Amino acid sequence: MTRRIEIVEVGPRDGLQNDPVLLDTSVKLEFIDRLIEAGVTRMEVASFVNPKAVPAMADSIAVMEQVPRGRGVSYIGLALNERGMRQAIRSRCDEINYVMVASEGFGRRNQNASPRDTADLLRQISGLAHDAGIALSATISVAFGDPFDGEVNPAILAELAREAVAAGVRELALGDTIGVATPWQVRQAIDIVRGAAPDTRLRLHLHNTRNTAIANVFAAVEAGVDVIDASAGGIGGCPFAPKATGNVATEDVVYMLERGRFDTGIDLDRMIETARWLEETALKHPVRSALSKAGPFPPR
Repeated sequence: MTRRIEIVEVGPRDGLQNDPVLLDTSVKLEFIDRLIEAGVTRMEVASFVNPKAVPAMADSIAVMEQVPRGRGVSYIGLALNERGMRQAIRSRCDEINYVMVASEGFGRRNQNASPRDTADLLRQISGLAHDAGIALSATISVAFGDPFDGEVNPAILAELAREAVAAGVRELALGDTIGVATPWQVRQAIDIVRGAAPDTRLRLHLHNTRNTAIANVFAAVEAGVDVIDASAGGIGGCPFAPKATGNVATEDVVYMLERGRFDTGIDLDRMIETARWLEETALKHPVRSALSKAGPFPPR
């Protein structure tokens, strides 16, 4: 293997937050257990937001109370404000991911905040995570395009990256929330953020709305990024972004990387089984991954 690429599984949070099927807590816990059995060691499982806005995440506290502990898994909770941050701490999240926003239109609808507002709030509440000894990361949403405002000026990424560093964020994710990025944009964004935050670990969060996500993963890995968000079955979307569809599928990413002799630590066969379980048993509707249909190669 040439290099280790860490997969952050976001299926239990981003994957389910916009799905028309609301899963029972027990089914979510089975999903999480299947992911652990497939070798996942970091995963988003909770979102501490208003349950009226995102009903699929209304049981996040209950999920965190029941996730299996002591199995080498880091559980990530999403927070958008001080209340969410405090609840993530009370729920014993291993990591907290805060969302910054690169554009006004989406920011107002998702968090009722501008890019500057989200940066200022991160500075104000980051100390809560630090005092609790919990790792803090940040995702810059709509980093490549806004569903309401259109193109996003890449210069904003440098500004937000510097703010994240000042707030003590240990890892920064660039989010293609609506799936508009191309490999060339990904490379440009990585270069911009590295210039502003050279010592901060980067992560890419990619949606496959326009069928470019797997190419964008390749571009990120080629640019030296070692952490990729992905979702079993390619499920997901955003309730505040019209026409935004699923994340890049975990099994598709693992297949490509393994064929390129990268190490992910993920059992591809078990991930394919999990995607099929989502389709046939849990969600009972088609999932978007290619590997769940075609299977691995060579056949085994």
